[in-house]
Order: sequence, then structure tokens, then C-alpha cells
Amino acid sequence: MRSRRMLLVMTLILLLSSTSVSAAEERNPRYTKKIIPIPSSQVIVVKAQHKKSFKGTLSLREKIDGEWQTILSDIPVVLGRQGIDKTREGDGKTPTGVFAIGKSFGTAPRPEGLRLFYAQASKQDYWVDDGDSLDYNKWIRYSGDPAKRWKSFERLHIPLYKYAMIIRYNMDPIIRKNRGSAIFVHIWSSPDKPTDGCVAMSETNLLLLMTKLDPDKLPSIAISAAE
Repeated sequence: MRSRRMLLVMTLILLLSSTSVSAAEERNPRYTKKIIPIPSSQVIVVKAQHKKSFKGTLSLREKIDGEWQTILSDIPVVLGRQGIDKTREGDGKTPTGVFAIGKSFGTAPRPEGLRLFYAQASKQDYWVDDGDSLDYNKWIRYSGDPAKRWKSFERLHIPLYKYAMIIRYNMDPIIRKNRGSAIFVHIWSSPDKPTDGCVAMSETNLLLLMTKLDPDKLPSIAISAAE
């Protein structure tokens, strides 16, 4: 576990210092193939003010002609109510590390100019955080009573998910022992209200970020504390 954490730190340093993902892969091929879409050429960089802070900033970096360039910067975000470095389900923390960005979704129709895959959520859509269920950390569409199927779940048809993106934390592979689930990028309630573990921002900034992302560039997200 210690060696795995050290590899993660090394990978984050490489990414956040504008070193190419391919270089990180070359140095740690066995590890980075699991956590970084190869070859990711768009990285959302999220930095908490410090490890226990729920406030931070976001930037978007893109590899253009072999060099990493900043496309967006200084976007304010809120994080988990207990800060970052998630270790278990319900700890109120945002995970640290580098993760693939999954599909986008929302209760609203597909935004204009969006290139990411987009799924419109209905009242029958749930994200399961029941650690004893085979559906753990998955999006499930179910027309029955969810309380009879799962001990714990999250409804996806809510105002905060008018627009959102999935952070593929604990999904490749799924660790079933309550490591954490339902980690998204979504709209915040306010700039002074934390999330339960997600990354959130204003609707305007979220739509700007989403429309900048190109699925062909395999976007990923790197989350850490500011130095």
C-alpha cells in the first residue's frame, strides 16, 4: 500500500508539473495504465487549499503540439466537507489521485456544444452506494421501490445534477468494501457549502469546462492539495 501511494504521488507530481502523461507511463507503466487514460491529453487539475479544506481551485490543461498548455484557470470549486484524501464510504472527503472522466449526464437536455457522451437522468435513475450490493458504485435504472432493493442509494434526478460528469473513482476495478462511490463533478449549492465528496462549481463554469472537453483526448482529473 505504501509503495502504491508513493507511485501515486510521483504520478501527480509529473502531471501537475506539466510533464506529459506518456512520460509518467514510461516511468510507472504497470501503475499508470490503471489510473490514467493512455494517452490522456486533457487533465482537469483540482487543488484544495489544504488537505482539510473544502475550498479549492480548478484548471484545465491540454497537451497541444507536445506541450501542456493551460486552457482554463482559477475556477473556484468546493470539495468534500472533511476535505480531501478519501478512504471510505461516507467519510465526507473527496478522493485524491488521477482518475478518468466518465460520461456526462444531467436532468436537463444535452447542452449545446457538448462533445462528451451525455445521458439525461430520469426519476428512475439511481447511483448505488450499498456496499453489499452487486450494483455498488454503478448507475442503475430501476422502476421499482429502490429502498426494497438497496440499503443505500443516491437519486440522480436532483437539481445539483442538472449537469454533471462522472469521476471514475473506485470503478476500475470496483473495490467492494465501502471504499467510496458516486464521485461526480456537478453544480454547487453555493460557494460556501461543501459537498459529500464530489467536486462542485457554478453552473456557468461547469458548462464552460464540459464544453472544452474532447472525448478523443481521454480527459482525466487530478486532485491534490496545494503545496
